Amino acid sequence: MGQKQKTDIISCKEAQTLAGLFSIRVKRNPQAIAYRQFDVESGKWREYNWQEMSTRVAQWKRALMRENLEPGDRVAILLRNSIEWVCFDQAALAVGLVVVPLYPSDAPDNIAYILEDSGTRLLLVGTQKRWETLASRCKDLAGLGKIVCVEHPSADGSEGRVLQGVDEWLRKTDECASDQEDGGNSGSKGRYHPSDPHALATLVYTSGTTGKPKGVMLSHLNVLWDAEATLQAISGYPDDVYLSLLPLSHMLERTVGYYVPLMAGSSVAYARSLKDLPEDLKSVRPGIFVAVPQIYAGIRNKMNQQVQKRGRIAKLLFDWTVALGWEHFTAVQGQGKERLWHRVAWPLFRQLVADKALAAFGGRLRLAVSGGGPLATDVSKHFIGLGLPLLQGYGLTETSPVLTANRMNDIVAESTGSPLPGVELRIGEQDELLARSPGVMLGYWNRPEETRAAIDAEGWLHTGDQAHISDNHVFISGRIKEILVTSSGEKVPPTDLEMSIVQEPLFDQVMVVGEGRPYLAALVIVNKGEWQNLASTLGLKADEPQSMTHSAARAAALKRIKATLRGFPKYARIRAVYLSQEPWKVEDGLLTPTLKLKRSEIEKRFASQITELYEKP
Repeated sequence: MGQKQKTDIISCKEAQTLAGLFSIRVKRNPQAIAYRQFDVESGKWREYNWQEMSTRVAQWKRALMRENLEPGDRVAILLRNSIEWVCFDQAALAVGLVVVPLYPSDAPDNIAYILEDSGTRLLLVGTQKRWETLASRCKDLAGLGKIVCVEHPSADGSEGRVLQGVDEWLRKTDECASDQEDGGNSGSKGRYHPSDPHALATLVYTSGTTGKPKGVMLSHLNVLWDAEATLQAISGYPDDVYLSLLPLSHMLERTVGYYVPLMAGSSVAYARSLKDLPEDLKSVRPGIFVAVPQIYAGIRNKMNQQVQKRGRIAKLLFDWTVALGWEHFTAVQGQGKERLWHRVAWPLFRQLVADKALAAFGGRLRLAVSGGGPLATDVSKHFIGLGLPLLQGYGLTETSPVLTANRMNDIVAESTGSPLPGVELRIGEQDELLARSPGVMLGYWNRPEETRAAIDAEGWLHTGDQAHISDNHVFISGRIKEILVTSSGEKVPPTDLEMSIVQEPLFDQVMVVGEGRPYLAALVIVNKGEWQNLASTLGLKADEPQSMTHSAARAAALKRIKATLRGFPKYARIRAVYLSQEPWKVEDGLLTPTLKLKRSEIEKRFASQITELYEKP
């Protein structure tokens, strides 16, 4: 990296609260770039410095103080990542309100449940159309008094509620600004400055793979401590530029992609969408990128497809480059030896092949972070082999969220890394990973019994994940509740099999079934491009639904699945498969907003297809 970079980290102790963190950053670096956002009208990226952000947050803060809200009241955000998201969050935190982030893609019923369960008083939405999908489900929510809309609404909201455009809401605030600043008629709220690190800052609802989502109560200290511990494990610098893609309702993005850069003085650019990601990466040229494993798997698959189009020799060169890079990496990490001529060849192949491949990320990516789910070892090795440090971590919403992370100088591809400084880990019954740290939640909102079940008398959080620890590195093997037990008594972790199967380009999504059954089967969503190629070679018409159930198609799919599961024991083989081209979506209730499988819902939806898989020998 050349000359050593200087850090400018605001400590947890100095910040006290999340609002305090923002305030100190503004004072330290008023003219530094804080955020970048794409302006649709001009077609260009617009920059906002910390002083400008402070002025905007003050305006939002005054608007909130005009509402009939008390410290501790809940306010919700249903919005894509944006400047407005940050302004609302910081303004709410500054006046002691509790922020409830909602997933923009979540199902209306789920959002309505969260608004009711949290007792939300005010909601910020992106568009009038989005509110209209919720209005009928929220008509009985007596506590929800006002809806504020970023897009200027064409009419008042339905169900008798005020739907007010943000511009109008803030303009009224400016008209009353002098009164507010003098104390005016805002009473104690006008002078309220939260300073208690232990106060509730946010209610973050778990995505709920089973049952209704639970509200995780996180304090200012929980989140600040975790952000600082993350920066102690992985250095952050003022020159770093983050590209924010995951929704800020995801605690990984909120801590690592929002509060960590705020603490380190880095800037953040908001990606427009997953569709625009390739273009945004080249425009923003980020230094740090945070994403879930599915994103990295998708980028890896696109890279491989592009290389294959260039022919057999290009594919051989690319694969050899990755192998050379991996060998070089393991040698540098002290995990193996590098052959002399490979050491000579690697710089050349890095320049000719690897750097050109990584140019898809913009050309100056310093590190990439993967979290929110297990990262396949093959995907990790692919990017590390190309010279990109891809750091896998592990955590839960209940731990603010990061517990472990690989370090720049200590990456074990199969592992989720070592504990953050100050995190205690141990293995409990059924190989369950237990965690204890200042980042562990205050509890579940209005669920004292479930809180006691999750956090024992000694303060250990029961994660529900099975793991083992070796050389201070954590290796997650699966969820305790998701272990399948076949009729022969064999215990199988389905996620391990699913991770291996989706490495095959033919498969986009997969769920393994077999609880109480004589063998394992799989429901598979095929990649449309790869399926068209396969169907053509089998003499089938790819667009005809019956082609998916043809014996030749199923046999070909099973053959590819078998190849991906070579390293698993015989009882873990998949013996039947159901193929479909229709992806499972959040909107359909088959995925959580964090893209995890809702197993029980998928099993219900495909009950007849699963039964059919076990009717034939």
